[in-house]
Amino acid sequence: MKDKLKIIPVVLLEQYNLKVNKDLSSLFNKLEDAEISTHNFSFYTSVSSVFSSKIEGEEIELDSYVKHKKFGIEFLPDYTKKIDDLYNAYTFAKSNILNKENIKSAHKILSKHIVAIHQQGKIRTQNMYVSTSDGKIEYVAASPFEVKGEMEKLYSDIKILLQQTLTTNEVFFFAAMIHLIFVKIHPWNDGNGRSARLIEKWFIAQKMGDKAWFVQSEKNYYQQHQLYYKNIRLLGLEYPELDYSKSLPFLLMLPNSIGIH
Repeated sequence: MKDKLKIIPVVLLEQYNLKVNKDLSSLFNKLEDAEISTHNFSFYTSVSSVFSSKIEGEEIELDSYVKHKKFGIEFLPDYTKKIDDLYNAYTFAKSNILNKENIKSAHKILSKHIVAIHQQGKIRTQNMYVSTSDGKIEYVAASPFEVKGEMEKLYSDIKILLQQTLTTNEVFFFAAMIHLIFVKIHPWNDGNGRSARLIEKWFIAQKMGDKAWFVQSEKNYYQQHQLYYKNIRLLGLEYPELDYSKSLPFLLMLPNSIGIH
């Protein structure tokens, strides 16, 4: 498997295994849906959508969104529409295979009110910089000339991994690594973080079943969002110079999401 992967490094896997909770598999198997969930409403999909959106600066509260989604209480459309789109993308992922075309389709759904129609599900064609709130460049993503090729490598690796038998630890390791590499490539004009967090969970679900959708990873990332961004930044300033040997602090955040309340 190591020889077949084109972009996902495995050098940290042994070190990762030493640090991950030995009960990860048991904790995962104990996950259950919330009692409030119904056939037409998923509480944990609401949690995922709300907190993934809050990471991106959306002003939305879980309690309000649950009232809107489960009980039909109306709020101003601007308050809920982007979260509704992301909820729909998670719902799409639950019933579709994780692959190149479906990742594009998921982005079309979640970015409906984020980017123009011609940019939805489309690889960007211009340079991309991630800036701090005061305007300083904190990361230079893959160049537009590299993006398509790098994404093809990632799609290839995902396909290979989905065909492999993996331990629970390995599933979580590769899910987080896919998340990190996706964010670093930054293939879309916007909606990259939302997509990466969805794909991370989608991968776990494909490998381990529907309990993956109960993992509160987005909530964990939001509650530690300063650390989340710090760990992403550890790898370096520019895409060609990224050092994935520094990614362990980020990778360990995902298994630490199991069991949070």
